[in-house]
Amino acid sequence: MALTTESVWDKLHNCYDPEIPLNVVDLGLIYNVQIENEGDVVVEMTLTAQGCPSHTEISRDIRQTILSVPGVNTCKINVVWDPPWTPERISKEGRQKLGIEDE
Repeated sequence: MALTTESVWDKLHNCYDPEIPLNVVDLGLIYNVQIENEGDVVVEMTLTAQGCPSHTEISRDIRQTILSVPGVNTCKINVVWDPPWTPERISKEGRQKLGIEDE
């Protein structure tokens, strides 16, 4: 089976922010996933705050999870702050899980 960005995005649903009971995809922390050179994955992500105490843990979990996807050779994570994360980035499913009402 060929490596696809969809298979990487799928796996990322297994990574959670330890302070919020929601995966990093539904939380809106993952901005982009690219596959370069047939197996080198580059993830562009953010955190809920620049001083996030779980930064190292979240990045390590994402890296290990992506490296477990068949066909992945390397994983590079770029943490970006623009655009900044806001609660509006949480998916509809994530909002339901957290009990946040949509207006």
